[in-house]
Amino acid sequence: MSKMNLPFYDPTKTYEENYTDGPFGVFSDRQICATSDVAQNDFLGIKVNSLFGIPAGPLINSNFCGAAFEKGFDICVYKTVRSGVYPCHPFPNVLAVKVAGELHYGENKLVGNTDYTEPLSITNSFGVPSRDPKIWQEDVKRAISYAQKGQVLVLSFMGTVREEQTEEEFIEDHRKAARLAKETGAKILEVNLSCPNIGNEGLICYDLDITEKICEAIRKEIGATSLILKVGYYKSEEDLKNLAEIAEKYAQAIAAINTIPAEIVDAEGKQALPGPNRVKSGVCGASIKWAGIEMTRKLKKVRDEMNGSFKIIGVGGVMHADDYFEYREAGADFVMSATGAMWNPYLAKEIKERL
Repeated sequence: MSKMNLPFYDPTKTYEENYTDGPFGVFSDRQICATSDVAQNDFLGIKVNSLFGIPAGPLINSNFCGAAFEKGFDICVYKTVRSGVYPCHPFPNVLAVKVAGELHYGENKLVGNTDYTEPLSITNSFGVPSRDPKIWQEDVKRAISYAQKGQVLVLSFMGTVREEQTEEEFIEDHRKAARLAKETGAKILEVNLSCPNIGNEGLICYDLDITEKICEAIRKEIGATSLILKVGYYKSEEDLKNLAEIAEKYAQAIAAINTIPAEIVDAEGKQALPGPNRVKSGVCGASIKWAGIEMTRKLKKVRDEMNGSFKIIGVGGVMHADDYFEYREAGADFVMSATGAMWNPYLAKEIKERL
């Protein structure tokens, strides 16, 4: 196994240190990757150089987004924001996990450590921190300005679960976050439905009743602005069909998947990530590629059967250029990489060289 490059988000530093001082490694050199880019691909109505980018997660502010654009990642998603201030989980927030092959749902405990070697899978546990909207709105505007010809910034947002919150209040918070997001001038928005629902009983996207209500409220708020639905992995074919119908009605694309949850322990078998509600944490990287590819195939099948028009954004385990082409062959209209891009700043360049 080979040792990895220094990632642009440094797991050895706190979220605040990364936010203030990052990005790191090659992402900080301000060198632009020269590629023969021609903005001839359509991404939800925007002309882009390539069909590849970075999903919501590692691009935590405009400095990270600007560096990603410089390295040729043409579709960059600004890390999910909220309608109000929300704290980050305690450090550490990222750990390497060793998985023998594929990580499936309900599997045994995984040991988290700082041994970042290939094949790389990591757990990330941030809790979706968010600054005051006045701060992130101005920073998003900066990030938008860093996009060059054939590049676009997508802004991810979500509603916040609060104690003793009604369903109507939860939906209203999504509407408020959507309004604040649209005010930045971002041409494409993404609602993160792959986070816990009210009561933390599964992800929002698995509750299709509230998902539809949220999407309807957002659509009324954002008008004609393009919308992406970010979701998790669906086991049920029937649920996937219902999701596709919701997307066809209210959105332009589905991005799948986010992460696969697993129990993360240290070498002694104790909880590796300190604090409440962190026994389990989402895992991403090489070991979840199977799930992203499978969801891509399933979504394409459902879309073909219903003669739908929503686009498919394949996410999960894109670590090398070959993975990009595997997703495209499976039916993804667009492909994104978080973990792979973090440790390989030249991933977009390597993919473009093979197009």
